[in-house]
Amino acid sequence: MTLYELNRLVSKVIENEMPSECWVEAELSECRESHGHCYMELIQKDERTATPIAKASAKCWVTKWMLIRPGFERTTGQRLHVGMKVLLKVYAQFHEAYGFSWIVTDIDPTYTLGDMARKRQEIIRQLKAEGVFDLQKELQLPLFCQHIAVISSETAAGYGDFCNQLADNPYGFQFHTRLFPAIMQGEGVEQSIINALERIFNGQFDCVAIIRGGGATSDMSGFDTLALAENVANFPLPIITGIGHDRDESILDMVSHTRVKTPTAAASLLIDHLKTVLDAINDAQEQIVRLAQQKLTSHKSRLSTFAELLPRLFTNVKTRQEARLDSLNSRMTTAIRQSIVTQQSLINALEMKMPIMLDRRLMAEHHRLQLFEEKVKSLDPALLLKRGYSITLHNGHAVRDASVLTPGDEIETRLANGTIYSTVIK
Repeated sequence: MTLYELNRLVSKVIENEMPSECWVEAELSECRESHGHCYMELIQKDERTATPIAKASAKCWVTKWMLIRPGFERTTGQRLHVGMKVLLKVYAQFHEAYGFSWIVTDIDPTYTLGDMARKRQEIIRQLKAEGVFDLQKELQLPLFCQHIAVISSETAAGYGDFCNQLADNPYGFQFHTRLFPAIMQGEGVEQSIINALERIFNGQFDCVAIIRGGGATSDMSGFDTLALAENVANFPLPIITGIGHDRDESILDMVSHTRVKTPTAAASLLIDHLKTVLDAINDAQEQIVRLAQQKLTSHKSRLSTFAELLPRLFTNVKTRQEARLDSLNSRMTTAIRQSIVTQQSLINALEMKMPIMLDRRLMAEHHRLQLFEEKVKSLDPALLLKRGYSITLHNGHAVRDASVLTPGDEIETRLANGTIYSTVIK
């Protein structure tokens, strides 16, 4: 048999033995479109080791794919992508030139929804177990939230709408935005946004806006991953999401600080926040002015009352002080007169005692002088000389020690009667 004949035989056997369609559960390891057809690689993994235990190719021809795809994406909110679990309605086909494949005639979106929900619930459960699910909700937008880090696609229409909305706000608020480009659809969403958050981390920003506009609403799988949710939940700045879809919240929306539907709604949120702060400042300013005016009115009223009372109070005080001064003057005059009388009596008494005291003092001093005179007379050198003593002088000074004299010195000796001049021999 030729190869063609052999393959043709296999094809007829398969057609005869497996004429009907069946539903098969599988995971997509590859999924691509070409010329309107959808080509898939199916895989089944061991539940314990995740090792592939079965593989097969599958095709959905354009005539079927054009009918299946819109309903699947509308129901699940996602495109077919690698890693997605699907339930396919297939029949077997063995082509003589292209080999064996499963031909897809239908896809059950409810099966995929169930698997997606299970994965989402598992991620949510793990985030809550880690204690990070509500961390962003505990943060507060700064009062003056004007420096915004934006994660979006450079070419996304939503980014332009976001910036225009901020720039054209009716209150004239000034916002400063900086774009951190990221992939916002497809398989690269998770790592691209994580990389953007790492670049933002050390910057001087008030909050982060993750926005997406113009992309396919069915391609949201990148926003439902554990790694992205953990990075967003643990980020130290408030994160606002506006990724433009109306279906149930993505996990990214759940863990973010605030979720809005569109980029323009995110811009409106920031404008309204700043307007709320401005209103609070204006209210506080008005309240301060009102309180100040009330205080001024109260103080003016008190001053007016004091102004009316002051002359009367001054008159009363003046009268009391004048009476007090008169009383003090009267008491002072009486005290001075009494003091004069007292001092005059003392002076009179002293005048009477003075002559007696002077006589006593003179007699005492005269007696002291007599004692001094007698003491001086007893110390007169002439009296000593009369008793037989003499005084020896050398150069006019009394000699008390013979060792101060030398042979040849002339000395003078005074006696009671006369003076002797001598020369020292020895």
